[in-house]
Amino acid sequence: MGKLIRDRIPELLGDQAGTHRQLQDEEFEAALREKLQEEVQEYLKSGEVMELADILEVVYALGKLDGVTESQLDYFRAEKARDRGTFEEKLYWDGD
Repeated sequence: MGKLIRDRIPELLGDQAGTHRQLQDEEFEAALREKLQEEVQEYLKSGEVMELADILEVVYALGKLDGVTESQLDYFRAEKARDRGTFEEKLYWDGD
């Protein structure tokens, strides 16, 4: 079963990299969505901060497909934080 890989993986692995191909935009978006699920699961399992960096990389790539830059995504995040707050206070709604 194949999966989306970072650009430098074939270069880093050399002959061990196996075969790879460049995806078209529609395939790429589907592969990014799969990759996001994979990276989130890896973070939930390990709790490692580097997995959060992988999640961000996938999120930025998805944003780029929608014509949004990393800076714009960061702006949107900050705007939403201003409007609705963040998770700093660790609030939990019990649903009552």
